[in-house]
Amino acid sequence: MKKLIFIMFLISSFVLINSCGIDQNYEHKEIKYIDTGVNPDEWVVVSAGKVYTGQFYKEDKIDYDFEIMKTPVTNAQYVEYLNNALKDGRIKIENNIVMGFYEGDEYSGFRHELKIEKGYHPYVYLDKAGMRFVFKDDKFVVDKGFENHPIVLVTWFGANGYAEYYGYRLPLEIEWEKAARGDKKWVYPWGNNLDETYANFNFSNHNIMRLLEYKHPITSPVGFFNGKDYDGYVTADAGSYYGLYDMAGNVWEWIRDKYEKMSDRFMKGGSFRNYDNNLRVWVRNSARPDYSGIDVGFRCVRDVVKKIKQNILKEEEELKNSENER
Repeated sequence: MKKLIFIMFLISSFVLINSCGIDQNYEHKEIKYIDTGVNPDEWVVVSAGKVYTGQFYKEDKIDYDFEIMKTPVTNAQYVEYLNNALKDGRIKIENNIVMGFYEGDEYSGFRHELKIEKGYHPYVYLDKAGMRFVFKDDKFVVDKGFENHPIVLVTWFGANGYAEYYGYRLPLEIEWEKAARGDKKWVYPWGNNLDETYANFNFSNHNIMRLLEYKHPITSPVGFFNGKDYDGYVTADAGSYYGLYDMAGNVWEWIRDKYEKMSDRFMKGGSFRNYDNNLRVWVRNSARPDYSGIDVGFRCVRDVVKKIKQNILKEEEELKNSENER
């Protein structure tokens, strides 16, 4: 019995030590800025058509074109949104938590299902270790050097709030997989091979740490793995079938889908903390919508802008014609 108590003490001490270490490792600090040459404001059109989903390549199809962000949302983009939304009264800060409105989920009363009601929910927890921006003098400010790194520690509510603010949406899993590998039966977004030149994951993160002169595992700037040579670290051009970056590694990405009869939301893509098996296109992770992690971010999708403009012009022309006929 004494031996068991001693073992339990050692385990709890180990967890406590590691928890304290995480807080120390992810303090606010300035890092070296790396320009990847990839524009996070770019969107890419994904065409309608066949897609193979899941591990066993189930054939499916999407019957519409859509646009998706070329990279995950960056700290700079998210902070710009927060500052605008704060000014517009769309978010508020309570107890060091950024809160935003959500319409709520239909509640069925199943086991493990959360009752998510209409109202304000947590978007980001400002005091969480690893946050890459601060709220200072009534304004959100990004830690220097992290401007083009993916936003992390954002909840599903916070990702959805960003999307809705701009008229976007979070991708469905089938949309995400279509954007990753098109109509190919690929293991990864770029094909079937993976090494430390393709993505930011467990086996390659030491290279990122060296370049950024950082002592602990860390995100890489979005679009980093695009075929460039960074101070001797030659990367592969790891764009997806449609030319998207960071679809594998760097950060997990929240998507719209959730478990049936539960409240957990899915994530795709793996992160800088994962091994290669989590970077496969079909792999999914999940968590409560109020969860935020040091390696969890997102990207958005939207209707094709060109088509939207065409529809607006068509409606204006029809309205003009009808007025002339009167």
